[in-house]
Amino acid sequence: MRTYTTTASLRSALCEFRQQGQSIAFVPTMGNLHDGHLDLVRRARALCDIVVVSIFVNPLQFGANEDLDAYPRTMAADKEKLFSEGVQVLYAPTVEEIYPEGMHTHTQVQVPDLSETLCGSSRPGHFNGVTTIVNKLFNMVQPDVAVFGEKDFQQLSIIRKMVCDLCMPIQIEGVATARDADGLAKSSRNGYLNREQRRIAPTIHAVLTGCREAIACGFDNFLQLESHARMQLLQAGFEPDYFAIRDARTLRAVDEHTEEIAILAAARLGSTRLIDNVRLAVNPASDWGMLATQ
Repeated sequence: MRTYTTTASLRSALCEFRQQGQSIAFVPTMGNLHDGHLDLVRRARALCDIVVVSIFVNPLQFGANEDLDAYPRTMAADKEKLFSEGVQVLYAPTVEEIYPEGMHTHTQVQVPDLSETLCGSSRPGHFNGVTTIVNKLFNMVQPDVAVFGEKDFQQLSIIRKMVCDLCMPIQIEGVATARDADGLAKSSRNGYLNREQRRIAPTIHAVLTGCREAIACGFDNFLQLESHARMQLLQAGFEPDYFAIRDARTLRAVDEHTEEIAILAAARLGSTRLIDNVRLAVNPASDWGMLATQ
C-alpha cells in the first residue's frame, strides 16, 4: 500500500493504473476505521482492480460546537487495517493541501432541498461541507466507483443526487449498515459512549425496527408513530433530534407514489450524537399489510 499526501502525487500514481486499463474504486473516510469502513473496502475490492481510500477529517463539515478537535485520529492503526484488506492506495492530505487559501473563501457545492431537512436542519452547513469535500476528492481520484455506507442514508442520498445533477461518470455504491450483535450501528462516535450509555444505545435501532414492523402490519398513522418513537427514546435516556418516516428517494413525506420508505432517527446520548435508519419497500398494490422489509 502506498500513501500519498498531495494531489499531484496521487494523480500521478493513479494515472499509471489507468494506463494499464485498471478500474478504480474509491472509499472516502475520516479515519478511525471500524468494521463498517472495512465492509466498504471489501465491496470496493470486489468491484474494481484498484482500491483508493482517503483519510481526511474535514473541518468544513463540522459546526462551531461540534467535535472536530476531539474527533479520534488513529492513522497508524488505520493503515494496518487497510493494508490487511489489500488496499493499494491511501490518500491522507493535510488541511492545507485541501484548503490552501483557507475555508472561508473556498468554493462550496450545495445540494438544495435534500440537504436542508433532517440532519441538515440541526447541523446547518454540514452537508455543504460534505458535498464540497466529496466533490473535490472525486475530482482528485476520478474513480469509476465510489462506495458509501447506508448508515448515513441522507448523506448517501445527497451524494447520489450531486453525482447525477453534475453528470459525474461515477457509480455510487451503497453498502448495508454494519452492526454489533445487539443491533447498534457501528460508528466512530460509539467510542465516546460510557458503559451505561453503550448499554442503552441499541434502543435506537430497536425503536426503528418496531416502527417498521408496525407499518408492515398496516399501521399508517405516521405522525402518531413518530411521536410514540420519540417518547420511547426520551424514556430510554436519549435527547431526540428527529424521528422521521419519509420517502426513501426524496426524503419528503410518504405519498401514493412512494416505492420505498425510510425511517430515520438522530438522537443524543450524553454528548454523543447517534444516527440510524431502516427501510421497507412498499407493495406496488399498496397493500400496507404486505410490505417487504429491508
